[in-house]
Amino acid sequence: MVFIKKFLKLMLGLSIFSVGIVLTIHSQLGATPWDVFHLGLRNYSSLTLGQISQIVGLIIIIVNITLGEIPGIATLFNMYFIGLFIDLLQGFHLIPLAKTPWQQFLMLFSGLYLFGWGSYFYMEAGLGAGPRDSLMGGLMKKTKQPVWKIRAILELSVLAIGYFMGGVVGIGTVLSAILIGVSIEHVYKVMKGDPAQTKHQTFKDYYLMFKKIKNTKNNPKETTIG
Repeated sequence: MVFIKKFLKLMLGLSIFSVGIVLTIHSQLGATPWDVFHLGLRNYSSLTLGQISQIVGLIIIIVNITLGEIPGIATLFNMYFIGLFIDLLQGFHLIPLAKTPWQQFLMLFSGLYLFGWGSYFYMEAGLGAGPRDSLMGGLMKKTKQPVWKIRAILELSVLAIGYFMGGVVGIGTVLSAILIGVSIEHVYKVMKGDPAQTKHQTFKDYYLMFKKIKNTKNNPKETTIG
């Protein structure tokens, strides 16, 4: 029952996050740095935006493993389902392109606000960090550099590459860099939560848990009191 509750939180978070991504992109005011990168890659590929997001996520997961960052269920779901949801939203034209300035800013700020709620439910599930968050964590451990510096280098790098490949950069890109963190902090205050208290489970944790259960079954005397 606990796992089902976590799983539902995870899927809710991923779906909300995907809507936020499409809203910011369709506002046509500029996407987040990683989405600028994805949009730039799409200009040189016949793949959909969602498929490119999935491939980039998979590559990042592989890099994370080499850095010692073990993925969790949510890490893989993040990689696959966000890309799938983006393609569904765009394929069925569920979110139109903004046509007027007020529509642009409404969609942009709505998308950025949804990032906060999507992040909250995703992180509260505790089933694994996202591929990009894990990459930041792995690089922090390897380089001994603070999170702000690692995040800045990563996001500026993908932003620059995406820009030169034709990704959409604008005021929305700048606002996303400033407001996504604010949005997440606001939602946690509303929900009276603390992201620092969330412990994410990885496949290593599941392996150790099953190993412990197996050892207990093979050595039942170890659990006997007295």
